[in-house]
Amino acid sequence: MSSTRERALDAAVILVGTEGVRALTHGRVDAAASLPPGSTSNHFRTRAALVAGVIEWIAMQERADAGVPEIHSRAQLIAALTRMIEAQSGPLAARTRARYALFLEADDEAVVPLRLQRAGMEQWVRSILFDLGGETAAVHTAFLMATGDGLLLHRITVDPEAPIEGAISQAVDAALRA
Repeated sequence: MSSTRERALDAAVILVGTEGVRALTHGRVDAAASLPPGSTSNHFRTRAALVAGVIEWIAMQERADAGVPEIHSRAQLIAALTRMIEAQSGPLAARTRARYALFLEADDEAVVPLRLQRAGMEQWVRSILFDLGGETAAVHTAFLMATGDGLLLHRITVDPEAPIEGAISQAVDAALRA
């Protein structure tokens, strides 16, 4: 069974991901997590501490879920990125929305765990592009990441069923051709 702290953080992520950062209050988290009043504030004394806790929790959950596979081919890279975007825009969509909202509204210091998480993902993609196509491919990491980000944002805001694989395939091919 989850601890009170974990229940509060899980509920907070859903609140932010479905109702926005302004919905993140101690009382709303307690209610959403079916916790006694005051439970969340026992773990996070201030709203700033709660925001920081939620950001760290999202980063920790994303690291735990990453399970980044070893990639040795173009097809494996396309499949892995497609699966990641499907998960982030499907069963994990509320967490994705929460991450975006917190990136936009939290202060620079609070979002450090999310930025570190992002840097790790970029390094992973860069190393795969380097292995598959050398330095000329690796320099296109930002392009490939931006393509994935655009698809993810489109799926969580406009069309949850938008196709992924074709666009990822084109972006990977463009990076490897360069």
